[in-house]
Amino acid sequence: MTRTTALLGAPIETGASQRGCIMGPDSLRTAGLHETLQRLGWKVTDLGDLTIAPQEPMPHANPALHHLAETCAWIEVLEQAAYAAARDHDLPIFMGGDHSMAAGTVPGVARHAAEQNRPLFVLWLDSHPDLHTPESTESGNLHGTPMAYFTGQPGCDAYPPLAHAVDPENICLMGIRSVDGAEAQKIDDLGIDVNDMRTIDELGILAPLRAFLERVKAANGLLHVSFDVDFLDPEIAPAVGTTVPGGMTFREAHLIMETLCDSGLVTSLDLVELNPFLDEFGRTAKLLRDLTASLFGRRVLDRQTKSY
Repeated sequence: MTRTTALLGAPIETGASQRGCIMGPDSLRTAGLHETLQRLGWKVTDLGDLTIAPQEPMPHANPALHHLAETCAWIEVLEQAAYAAARDHDLPIFMGGDHSMAAGTVPGVARHAAEQNRPLFVLWLDSHPDLHTPESTESGNLHGTPMAYFTGQPGCDAYPPLAHAVDPENICLMGIRSVDGAEAQKIDDLGIDVNDMRTIDELGILAPLRAFLERVKAANGLLHVSFDVDFLDPEIAPAVGTTVPGGMTFREAHLIMETLCDSGLVTSLDLVELNPFLDEFGRTAKLLRDLTASLFGRRVLDRQTKSY
């Protein structure tokens, strides 16, 4: 049976400090994401881009915040759209846009999981944990708050009410290498599974990833993957406003996506923080296209089963 995917654009840049992520969805389309997935045998539906109406400013006690009203509006629109896409397709792709969009996509797919009486797990591929709240953020950039929100942490009262929080024990952070003291303490308090770059350098990527996937499988869970461009090393993916040296290599990233494909557990995907304004001739958009293709089944070589 042909599997189905949907492409849904969230051209949002108000959560970040630099402009340009608004062009992310169209950059992925221009890179041929739709056609690539079709060639892999998937039925692809492009749902277009979401929009929000102009917003009146929302006051908040934290003077650093900017675009709070717009972020709240995006959360509401994205929650409904992500829920519908997860309900109607096997593996929808949410194309951003900055990472504040995960404050809408994750609650949306969590609602879909709850309706099936199944837990939602989240694999967070990012150099940052994004565990600040609107109350605690010093930068005021709300792309640093989605995980705190969708895990139901105090300090997110300015955001829309959360119906289905994700259990922090069902989250795996991978590739983390930029964490401040407050976020490190929150990770420890919540018991989140975190694999920073030192862990990966010591153990490799497969051992922690496979251990997490075994937990998802044992719980009969749905798995949402949230992929931030800054998960990758900026040497191979320059099109992001939050570059952090020492990220995933080309080979490591493809191995992760192929392993996720082999598991058959992934049910939704974010592609976030792609800023084409900072790219080099579409280099990063093409890499994201190819990494997504690895998740959706593309292989350099189909390996034959050996007999022993």
